[in-house]
Amino acid sequence: MVGRTRTGNHESRYQQRGFSLLALLFLVAGLGVAMAALGTMWHTAAQREKERELLFVGNQYRQAIESFWKNPLPAGTVRRLPKNFDELLADARFPATVRHLRRLYRDPMTGEAEWGLVKDPDGGIYGVYSLSADKPFKRAGFPAVYAHFDAARSYRDWTFHFDVAQAEQVARQAGRPATSPAR
Repeated sequence: MVGRTRTGNHESRYQQRGFSLLALLFLVAGLGVAMAALGTMWHTAAQREKERELLFVGNQYRQAIESFWKNPLPAGTVRRLPKNFDELLADARFPATVRHLRRLYRDPMTGEAEWGLVKDPDGGIYGVYSLSADKPFKRAGFPAVYAHFDAARSYRDWTFHFDVAQAEQVARQAGRPATSPAR
């Protein structure tokens, strides 16, 4: 319908609908940008939480390996590193069950139960690392034992390992005989 306006021009009452459609398109575009930003923030927060979990879990494995190594052994038992994770769950070197690790943990970065293993020449495990090749967000502020993580290019470089040589040196300085096998 066409009607006269106060100025005498002819105008359709449907002309105003184009403005509403344009406003609605801008609103949808703005919501899309906001959702993209929210998604990025959520992804970053989730990644940082996985990093915190990796630091906790990796440290649990390192401490379990250290406990396996340092625990006083029955007479005649040779000190060695664990050959697999099952030995950390139930140490068969003792008459009673000794647990160095409560349970096996999944790699938070990959979601898999498989870890990269750092082994000595005898096949003993002295460290673990994530199999994820993703680049870490965290670049500084690590505990002293993990200071080498500052230069990591991927999570694979975050190696949680027990330093056997340092433990032997500390034991010698404390006056205890080194009980590790001859190398």
